[in-house]
Amino acid sequence: MTGVHEFDAIVIGAGFAGVTAARELRARGLRPLVLEARHRIGGRTWTGTYDGVMIEYGGGWFSPLQKLAMKELDRYGIPLVEGVLPFPEWAVFPVADGKLESFDGPESLGRLGELLTRIFEGSDKLLPDPHDPLSTGDRIRAVADTSLREHLDQLNLSPRDDSWVNTLVAGFSGGYSKNGAYEALAQWWELAGGALESWVTIEGQAPATGMNALAQEILNDARARLHLNSPVAAIADDGELVRVTTQSGRQFSAPVAVLAVPANVWKTIDFDPVLPAVHAKVAEQGISVPHSSRLWLRVRGDFGPVHVRDDEGAPLTPLFTHTMLGDGEQLLTGYSQDPSFDVSRPEQVREVLSRLLPTAELISYKAHDWGHDPFSLGGWALRRPGQLPLLPELQQPHGRVAFASDGLASGWSGFIDGAIESGARAAAQAAEIAS
Repeated sequence: MTGVHEFDAIVIGAGFAGVTAARELRARGLRPLVLEARHRIGGRTWTGTYDGVMIEYGGGWFSPLQKLAMKELDRYGIPLVEGVLPFPEWAVFPVADGKLESFDGPESLGRLGELLTRIFEGSDKLLPDPHDPLSTGDRIRAVADTSLREHLDQLNLSPRDDSWVNTLVAGFSGGYSKNGAYEALAQWWELAGGALESWVTIEGQAPATGMNALAQEILNDARARLHLNSPVAAIADDGELVRVTTQSGRQFSAPVAVLAVPANVWKTIDFDPVLPAVHAKVAEQGISVPHSSRLWLRVRGDFGPVHVRDDEGAPLTPLFTHTMLGDGEQLLTGYSQDPSFDVSRPEQVREVLSRLLPTAELISYKAHDWGHDPFSLGGWALRRPGQLPLLPELQQPHGRVAFASDGLASGWSGFIDGAIESGARAAAQAAEIAS
């Protein structure tokens, strides 16, 4: 077994929650060890390149309203660049009987914005302080069980309006709007200022050097020992030391640990003592959307920037222009929450593209399936109905083990800002336990 005195805390996971926890532990005088299951840091962020264009396979955008993330960018001198094109020239949206039709881009997306504004009318009363989502007590708890689908049903929208806005909120929910909590998306709306013009910033800008470059800067400040390719199999807490065993059988121990992996992954780890009931419940339910793939498609066609949305549950929605490449080519990016859509099979990708954009020729593509990634088992976090009241308990340590992930944030849950918040909280908890 590795010597106890080599480090004072073990951080499991090197995503943004993990590297933030490691840095903050170091700032409190503790020597951290970081165990990362993958061959790289970054967690559900992963920066790459595609024919000379920087791309993100996971989380890829910041909003200027995400103050913790902005503080990190300022700290390391990383500028922001535009992350997506402004309103495209044209859009494709679902109509009756599962068909898709083309519309004017600014006009159709403007209508979608009007519908969003209607959905979240009154959410400022539920979430007057969106960084403290339970601040209104019984008022917010009264709607905590309400799904986005149930909330839409209360609005009596026209069939087309319902279809258009449902494809948006269903995508955020992991494919179907019945799976996402209304309060969770309303919190995003209020965090973004409760207005459409600020809401659009949540996918507005990207760090010029990529997400993983920022994660590396944070990790550098942690001065932590890092073990890659080290998935954790078991965590045992005897009341004095936390003993962590990797799948390869290596063991490490320290007075405290921070578990900085998504709640979806907790069920793959053997805990002794077992997880508290509330953590076990959420581990089974998951907080992150369960099925999520990110795709990048290089296509050729005689058309300009486009934004495409299909019905909820469709194999690929949304799909939109990221970069115009010239010579009739462009780089599209999109998401799939359909577990039956195998992004490793080009014939499936071509078939889906032909439905969405019949005149587009697929030249090549890249993709990553986060839902089948054993170290994430899903994409971004969005609470399910009924999970919000559990948040205070989920944020508490279990013995000498603290928890961190974007899904445990009080503020920007589901975003890198939330991961940073959660990592800093867990580090403070672990340092107090260790003192």
